[in-house]
Amino acid sequence: MSPTTHPTPTPAGDASRVVPGEEPLLSVRDLRVRFHSRDHDVVAVDEVSLDVPAGRNVALVGESGSGKSVTALAIMGLLPRRGVEVTGEVRYRGQDLLTLGERQREALRGPEIAMVFQDPMTSLNPVVTIGVQLDEVLRRHFDLSRRERRERCADLLARVGIPDPVRRLKEYPHQLSGGMRQRVLIAIALACEPRLLIADEPTTALDVTIQAQVLDVLAALVADSDAALLLITHDLGVVAGVCDEVNVMYAGRIVESAPRRALFAAPAHPYTVGLLGSIPRLDTPRGTPLVPIPGSPTQTVPWTDACAFSPRCGRADDTCRTSSPALEPGPEPPVGAGDEDRRRRCFHPVEAREPREKEL
Repeated sequence: MSPTTHPTPTPAGDASRVVPGEEPLLSVRDLRVRFHSRDHDVVAVDEVSLDVPAGRNVALVGESGSGKSVTALAIMGLLPRRGVEVTGEVRYRGQDLLTLGERQREALRGPEIAMVFQDPMTSLNPVVTIGVQLDEVLRRHFDLSRRERRERCADLLARVGIPDPVRRLKEYPHQLSGGMRQRVLIAIALACEPRLLIADEPTTALDVTIQAQVLDVLAALVADSDAALLLITHDLGVVAGVCDEVNVMYAGRIVESAPRRALFAAPAHPYTVGLLGSIPRLDTPRGTPLVPIPGSPTQTVPWTDACAFSPRCGRADDTCRTSSPALEPGPEPPVGAGDEDRRRRCFHPVEAREPREKEL
């Protein structure tokens, strides 16, 4: 039996979707996440503001521990209720998600906002078949018969490139490869045709061939449904092939925001320069050493006291060590680099003409 095609079902009780206007589909303003403990509080996300327009792919980039995943969980409303304080605004289609009750947010998860989690082995239930886990989403949000749901599940697996989808529905996560498990997570996230898809490190622990396939699946499915994608990753190489706009995050704050072409042509923040310098390039001579970022992500200072990147930055001076920089417009990108809508959080930004290898 092969999967049959049929029109995308409409969520039970859901009105037709509103066509997005000029306002971004997702608008985050001054998002702050504080974790409380007996010893001290930890601010994992601080003053984060970003926009995800409809039909665009936006990246949130940074090293492990920079606050990317916490930002995504705060947007989804999946952080623990106790011991966590979330402030700011998270507006989805003009509505502040932080003011909604749990039932209202649950109604949005799936049909409107969905998330592809980082590790498929821990995100999928190991003792439940793939078909049951897909069917659970459809039963929750759609008024379909059992046969229609089964056909829909097979269609979803076929859309994400899994061969023999009817057979795979009867299998367990451990019977699938890492790439297939990641595709299953994407299929679950796309089951309700969400307007906004958040992908948290969707290519982690996958080899480069499977990475390319998963990214192609994400880009194609988002483009076909005219949705928006918020891609969370530490790999700027992944961003280069998928995203339109890039937000670089360090120690809980965004330190640079720019269109992709402008950021890759002329990065303004030393941290962005460091991330780009650590990527292997095919156009460099054999044996050319990579330029790592000095120090460790744990080697930081509070943003309230100084620039958090100053302990690792070769451009830092007394101003950087005693004052906190604001996220400001500029500098202008070189001709042909793309749009001019860019910001950076730095007292001594890198000029476009300066050699990048000397910044760290």
